[in-house]
Amino acid sequence: MWSQLSSLLSGKMDALATSDHASVVSMNMFVALLCGCIVIGHLLEENRWMNESITALLIGLATGVVILLISGGKSSHLLVFSEDLFFIYLLPPIIFNAGFQVKKKQFFRNFITIILFGAVGTLVSFTIISFGALSIFKKLDIGSLDLADYLAIGAIFAATDSVCTLQVLNQDETPLLYSLVFGEGVVNDATSVVLFNAIQSFDLTTIDHRIALQFMGNFLYLFIASTILGAFTGLLSAYIIKKLYFGRHSTDREVALMMLMAYLSYMLAELFYLSGILTVFFCGIVMSHYTWHNVTESSRVTTKHAFATLSFVAEVFLFLYVGMDALDIEKWRFVSDSPGTSVAVSSILLGLIMVGRAAFVFPLSWLMNFAKKSHSEKVSLNQQVVIWWAGLMRGAVSMALAYNQFTRSGHTQLRGNAIMITSTITVVLFSTMVFGLLTKPLIMFLLPQPKHFTSCSTVSDLGSPKAYSPLLEGHQDYEVDVGNHDNGTEPTIVRPSSLRMLLNAPTHTVHHYWRKFDDSFMRPVFGGRGFVPFVPGSPTEQSTHNLADRT
Repeated sequence: MWSQLSSLLSGKMDALATSDHASVVSMNMFVALLCGCIVIGHLLEENRWMNESITALLIGLATGVVILLISGGKSSHLLVFSEDLFFIYLLPPIIFNAGFQVKKKQFFRNFITIILFGAVGTLVSFTIISFGALSIFKKLDIGSLDLADYLAIGAIFAATDSVCTLQVLNQDETPLLYSLVFGEGVVNDATSVVLFNAIQSFDLTTIDHRIALQFMGNFLYLFIASTILGAFTGLLSAYIIKKLYFGRHSTDREVALMMLMAYLSYMLAELFYLSGILTVFFCGIVMSHYTWHNVTESSRVTTKHAFATLSFVAEVFLFLYVGMDALDIEKWRFVSDSPGTSVAVSSILLGLIMVGRAAFVFPLSWLMNFAKKSHSEKVSLNQQVVIWWAGLMRGAVSMALAYNQFTRSGHTQLRGNAIMITSTITVVLFSTMVFGLLTKPLIMFLLPQPKHFTSCSTVSDLGSPKAYSPLLEGHQDYEVDVGNHDNGTEPTIVRPSSLRMLLNAPTHTVHHYWRKFDDSFMRPVFGGRGFVPFVPGSPTEQSTHNLADRT
């Protein structure tokens, strides 16, 4: 008996060791592929067609083919896709870095347009895709899908790929376009995830006006509460670092605290069933305005590059895996008997995406142009086409939501669910490869001089946390923004006398009150530029010594 038990335990330990070794081999190969993506992306830096995301997708596809051949057609990827891996570990650094490094002057200058595009536009696209799929897919033999599935499809494909779009556009060459597409992408992703979670939490078997009102109320609550939580976490980190000033003893502690507080904001949102995307994004904005100025100079450099590096690696990781997972034989086996149906579903989804995006980009652009008095501040038709085109790409968010809705632990046994997964993969690959490849040439064709078409709408931004928005900047930046005043007196704010005038220059009016509130209360309490405490070894002391040495 003891010999049998010993042999059984020995066999299980050997199997466990083999499994652990296989995992180590897979991780080694995946890390090597990540390094390859970075090297090849560097070599293609000047290419007008390629970018890092497309390079990672192609390498992932090639790797998937090789693994398929080696495994005899059993598997195409090294790791099993997990939406927890995506939402808990990979997405937070990407979204946080977007808020931390964003040129806030451009972002808040176009804040109303961004909210309209990101929130209202997403709802319009969600409605068109959901009801379009509901009316068309029922005529196709794709299996049984209920109303919740069709609404989930709308939320899945309403999510644009802000990760890929940010790599396609350049914020120095096209600052206005980058600001609009970037801001819309972040708000769009958050809105789509909030919609998706609201759909899953409601019983949609019976729909009446009460359910619809509860749905909209829940949506607004999640949107507002997530933003407040992100701002609160950022302010808390600024207050702690300002009061305790960790840098006097160790810069490592303040860098670690910034990173952990940023991640804590996302996890708190998940804990309270809020939108982690919105929370961590606004936490990044608040941290860059207050917390970043309260740390030592070495910590500023460290955090800026650390957040950017984590975001970059996470982006490459996502697209590399999406490329490999596109050839998962298990999902394609369900649609092998009817490839025409899968192609038709993918084509219909692409058509609905294009129609849904056009349905809000052009009308909302016309509305904002009507509100703008200056011709130079209006969005031209060519710019509208670029915005419409750049937002057609779908990526990892759509993939993760589709896996969440139509699979269980990454696997599916239902034909309808398998068709939706393969169609999602097809849409993501096609939109990223085709639309992503053509975005740069399209910009060069429609906007042959991208550096000049927005010159009147931007001032010099630094592309780092030192770049400030009209809402979050100091007096000096404000004067540069609204005009030069040689006498040094505060510019007079013209009070809007009509709705058109209010929409025409809302940032100047909002900035006037925000700057007074920020200077009199926020910065003295939470720190920030100009309010860093004088502590031995602090940046204030160093700058004072440098000034004394110069004089």
